[in-house]
Amino acid sequence: METVLRQFLDRYLILSNDEIAMINEHLLVRQFPKRAMLIREGEKEQFLNLVSKGILRKFFYKGNQEVITQLADEGSLISSSVSFLSQNPSQYYIEALEAVTLVSISKESLDSLYIKLPKMERLGRLITTELYLQKEQWEQDHICFDVKQRFMKFVQEQGSLMQRVPQKYIASYLNIKPETFSRLKHHLKPTTEAVA
Repeated sequence: METVLRQFLDRYLILSNDEIAMINEHLLVRQFPKRAMLIREGEKEQFLNLVSKGILRKFFYKGNQEVITQLADEGSLISSSVSFLSQNPSQYYIEALEAVTLVSISKESLDSLYIKLPKMERLGRLITTELYLQKEQWEQDHICFDVKQRFMKFVQEQGSLMQRVPQKYIASYLNIKPETFSRLKHHLKPTTEAVA
């Protein structure tokens, strides 16, 4: 758990052992079984989560159709971000696709750290910027790339998820029809096939 946290924080800035210890005092380690719902539409997001083990999906409903906007594995942050930051009801669901272990921080604890630890404000700004850029990149990919380009980019950047995530969820995340996804998948080597 500490290794995952340290690797994550080191991506943004260097913190002393004392600063890491101060952050650790505000963190919770939470575990959920496969298929557990961490949050549902209408609930308030209480936590910002770093994935230590497992995979989760974040989605909303458009009519009766699920639209997946994030697949988060080890080392990724996941939460209903707007709800977490505003404390308004979430428009998203977050579900564990495997048994998961999360390193979580509450909004209250995060705000407290911003006051106690000056570097936390910078860390928060850097993380928020990265999350914003990831969201914009996802939107741009869906607008600018055709189906095959989106598929190939996913294989190149997140190909390890092909063996851990059901293909219907990856298809939703990429906004590709399941039958088209199957056709594209068959052009790859067998080692990259998605879970059925």
